[in-house]
Amino acid sequence: MTEVHTVCREGEIPRGGRNIVDVAGRSIGIFNVEGRFFALKNVCPHQGARLCEGTLKGVTALDADDRPVLEREGEVIRCPWHGWEFDIASGRSLFNPERLRVKTYPVTIEEEVVKFAETYPVSVEDGMVTVHI
Repeated sequence: MTEVHTVCREGEIPRGGRNIVDVAGRSIGIFNVEGRFFALKNVCPHQGARLCEGTLKGVTALDADDRPVLEREGEVIRCPWHGWEFDIASGRSLFNPERLRVKTYPVTIEEEVVKFAETYPVSVEDGMVTVHI
């Protein structure tokens, strides 16, 4: 069975930002990529660096005139130790996506429910306190 852990409010992670949290003894990076949220285990599979502390970047592609252009800005995390790159959404390595990946976790945004304690009217007459239910 999947465990559910509330880690922060949606507004605490701005677009292009991240929050690294401890969930059930695991360090996990939560990323906001253009309003979509993703979670990665904060461990690079290469040598165990804190992956989610790395640089957020995009990928370079060629346009129709063979000029380099930046695509997918903020969708790739680069390991701070050796520069290995991973797709934030899938956890897959850009270098070897079929064999090398980082653990991902599903993220949901739940509506905040405000709960109120139930109260009852109370009256005092001739020194007697009465609760009206």
